[in-house]
This record gives sequence, C-alpha cells and structure tokens, in this order.
Amino acid sequence: MPSDPVRARLAALGERFALGASAVERFHTLLALVADEPTAITTVRDPAQGVDIHIADSLVALELEEVRRARRIADLGAGGGFPGLVLAIALPDAHVALVESVGRKTAFLDRAAAELALDNVEVVNGRSEDWGPGLGAHDLVTARAVAPLPIVVEYAAPLLQMGGALVAWKGRPGAGEEADGAAAAATLGMGLPVPRRVEPFPAAEERRLYLSLKVASTPNGYPRRAGMARKRPLRAST
Repeated sequence: MPSDPVRARLAALGERFALGASAVERFHTLLALVADEPTAITTVRDPAQGVDIHIADSLVALELEEVRRARRIADLGAGGGFPGLVLAIALPDAHVALVESVGRKTAFLDRAAAELALDNVEVVNGRSEDWGPGLGAHDLVTARAVAPLPIVVEYAAPLLQMGGALVAWKGRPGAGEEADGAAAAATLGMGLPVPRRVEPFPAAEERRLYLSLKVASTPNGYPRRAGMARKRPLRAST
C-alpha cells in the first residue's frame, strides 16, 4: 500500500490543482490497485514512483484550459489509466472514454473504475479507428506514450468535434517528428500542434504537452482502416 510520503505528495498535488480530499483518496486507491495488479499493465507499479510518474504527470494537463473545460474526453491507449482515470477523478463532470485494444488492460480499467466508483467512465475495448460511436463526439482527446505525433494526430482528428482539442504527452521529439505532426495536422483539419513546457514534478525532464485544435472537418477517407496510420504515417515529405 502507498506509504505516508505518498499520501503527503498526493495531498500536495491536490492543493496544487485545487482538488478535494475525495479526489486525493481516489488517487491513493488507484496507486494501490496498480501496485496489486498481477498483470503487466505498466512498468511503474511502485506507488512511491507512480505518484509522480503517473498521477502528477497526468494532472499537469489541468494547466491547459482546454482540458479543464472538457466535458467529453477520449483517452487513447488508456493502458493503466493514465491520464484517463486520473482526469476522470479530477473532472467529475466530464465523461471519459478509455480506449484500449488490449483485453487484459481493459479488464483492469473496468475493475479500477468500479473500485473507484467512477460513474463518468466508459471503457472501450478496441482501436480508435474502429470506434464508430466516438466519431466527432469529443471536445478533448488525450494520448500519453501512445505513438509518434503524426499518428496520434490521425487517431484523434476523427474523434473530435469542431473546435475540440488534442493533448499529446511528449518528451522532446525531434524536428522530423514535429514536421510530420504539422503535416498530418494540416491534412486532417487540425491546427499546428504547439508544445507547452510543463513540470509535473521536480525531476521531470523535457516534458511537453502538444496542443492541437480541430479547425476544419476531417477529410473523407479518415479514419483509415486499423493499422494504416502506423504502417503508412502521414509525413511532411508526402
């Protein structure tokens, strides 16, 4: 179970992001659920590390107005629930769809949402490209450690309503990835992905949130069939 230093750190995060005691307690429970989960849903399972690497890194997105005001969120490649479950706790008025194609991970997400009593969470077992009900239905798409920027942009664009936002967690991508992300955005009706430096915790290095707004309709032909975004990603040179 999380130690007293973890509780203290969670309390500090609650104060930083103006969250109540019930949210902080749920974060504590989520860390315990990850630590106790027998399947490998994440490489970081120790609550002493997870409090920053998972919780703080997820919560830092609340620094963006587009995240704070979101009411329909799709978290792609939801994995162990970061940032999706964390945002569902922090934003109780938002409906959060956790989109994950790996069955053992969706099973964990279902259990965790039930244990945390989150009635604003929907777990979607499948790929974003095949998720018909999600098309054009969201004002925010999040993606943390999912794929290179042009691929994430392609996943997100069809799911967003006009004016909606993609927020992608990144380290420091190379110029090539940024150029490809810009090209994908231009093709898909998205604005230029703009990086914002953030510091979720003192030891975090080169953390950026890339923000891209949907400014035009997604062209016909998107989403492409599952797997094509990775197999033939949109690039600046095409």
